[in-house]
Amino acid sequence: MSESKIESRNASKSELIVASQFDPRVNQLLAQRTGLAVHDVPLGPLTELPPGADVLFVLPAPNGQTLLQTPAPWGWDKVRWVQLASVGIDYYPDWLFDGPVVTSARGTASIAIAEYVLAAIFSAAKRIPDIWLKQAADWRRLSLGLVQGSTLGLYGFGSIGQALAQRALALGIKVIALRRSDTPFEVDGVERVATLEELLQRSDHLVLAAPSTAETRHAINRASLKHARAGLHLINIARGNLVDHQALLDALDEGKLALATLDVTDPEPLPAGHAFYSHPQVRLSPHISPSTDQIVPALIEKFVLNLDRFRSGKPLADVVDTARGY
Repeated sequence: MSESKIESRNASKSELIVASQFDPRVNQLLAQRTGLAVHDVPLGPLTELPPGADVLFVLPAPNGQTLLQTPAPWGWDKVRWVQLASVGIDYYPDWLFDGPVVTSARGTASIAIAEYVLAAIFSAAKRIPDIWLKQAADWRRLSLGLVQGSTLGLYGFGSIGQALAQRALALGIKVIALRRSDTPFEVDGVERVATLEELLQRSDHLVLAAPSTAETRHAINRASLKHARAGLHLINIARGNLVDHQALLDALDEGKLALATLDVTDPEPLPAGHAFYSHPQVRLSPHISPSTDQIVPALIEKFVLNLDRFRSGKPLADVVDTARGY
């Protein structure tokens, strides 16, 4: 039996103590749902954990900052399981993945993000908000686009890509995707492409849904954007560093792209005066695509399901693979 299984089985014999970076009100809900002692830990750099903490529920640092320089906190050697409140792991310190098992929040926000993407696609095709009238002089007929029959490209095909593909196909959108493994797509009707260049050439709307890794950093750059289909709409809901911002601005100004919808940037937030705030072809939102009133209940439920596995000694679901980036 593996060491992690032994520790998990032993955990079922005593009451666990959870240290959580969630808001105290959420921690109260977590305590009520699990029947465990849940101790509040401040958001941001971890310096000290409650005595005897077995489980750590950790959130990304504020404003998307990383904590790579943060040393392991006092009490870290007692922790046996870490639950992340996100899918990506780039916002967390390296030492977090060198100790106990770490699990991600994979799937908790996939539907919310998929709906955000579809809203962005419909907004672009139907020219929203340009079509809304504010005065009589604005009364004019504009030609609108049709979403059905368009092609959606997916760079990455994890839980977000799968949720989006299902909904896009139901709307009559053709879906093509690039994933780094040869694993068959979990959604029927999705066509595999071989390269990012092909994805750029064939997509009307291209969604970046890959983790932040050394391989994906600035995947959208000056060279790759040369292959963009005329009128391409780029949508980034993954990580800001997947895109070379200056290359994107130049491509927009040169007419190589029609529109960029960016829910993530590098850094977050962007500094005052950045060109994205005022560019007419950029739609910028503050990393809000996962945010709905369902996200906290989904995270708690995710934790509870893994807690049952942890107590019974079963392998935990969605264990982080640092090599893959999630």
